[in-house]
Amino acid sequence: MTLEALIAILHGSIEMGIIYAIMTLGVFISFRTLNMPDMTVDGSFVLGAAISAVLCTGGYPVLGLIIAFIAGAGAGSITALLHTKLKIQPLLAGILMMLALYSINIKVMGKKSNIPLNNKPTIFTPFEGTALEDNIYLIICTGILLVLLISLFLFLRTRLGFVLRATGDNEDMVRALGVNTDTTKLIGLAIANGLTALSGAIIAQYQSFADVGMGIGMVTIGLASVIIGEVIWEAIFGIKSLLRRLLAVVLGAIIYRLVIALALEIGMPATDLKLISAIIVASALSIPAVRDRLNLMRKRIAAASKNKGV
Repeated sequence: MTLEALIAILHGSIEMGIIYAIMTLGVFISFRTLNMPDMTVDGSFVLGAAISAVLCTGGYPVLGLIIAFIAGAGAGSITALLHTKLKIQPLLAGILMMLALYSINIKVMGKKSNIPLNNKPTIFTPFEGTALEDNIYLIICTGILLVLLISLFLFLRTRLGFVLRATGDNEDMVRALGVNTDTTKLIGLAIANGLTALSGAIIAQYQSFADVGMGIGMVTIGLASVIIGEVIWEAIFGIKSLLRRLLAVVLGAIIYRLVIALALEIGMPATDLKLISAIIVASALSIPAVRDRLNLMRKRIAAASKNKGV
């Protein structure tokens, strides 16, 4: 592998990682903040891509991002209502919404499974042919991510944000304080799926197409990114503050895309990507347990050595 190829892989991985980091922030809210396994992500990601592609075809790429976020938030809200009002388990509620979104997405795409965006306007089009053309994807996507990251950080530090985080930690305590946790769950899942749909909308414009199957495995990708980021960040910097946790999520998304890109570069078939994702998630999840066992073994060895010395 040449240096130029390595730089190209790194550049592309960072671009893709930044876009997927938006989706990963949504997964972070549902899985980590609310402590709810939300499978709606797979469907809301495609919903955002489908809406974005349709509006790009009509010449409204920016509007496509806005409507995608709103539609994704609506999908998340319905999942929350299925769980809170109809008392359906959150995992099953997400699966039901994901199934419903498959049909909805096809209808949004005009009963097509794929919408190409070749020669259609996107949010990147106005900058083509300028001095920024080579890095425009990175600049625009980084700008969007920074705005969302700062907004999410500030929101989670508000009273409602604290209640949202507390609901995931101890829902009974929050209810005892007179807070309607059904509302906080609805808001949380709406934001989570809104971010996921926005990520899908940007991906569609970045890759110049939307496909009805492009959301398969998004939950796995998001969860893998969250876990990878948390494990690596904690090992290097330690995760104590909210800001560090959010930054860890972004780092995890970039590292995940880099691992996938390197796997493809060395000749691994694209059909094995889901297997790689599963291995990454399993490995990342096992790191804390392995670390605890190693620490326990060190303590036992140290204690045994001390007893022998006595």
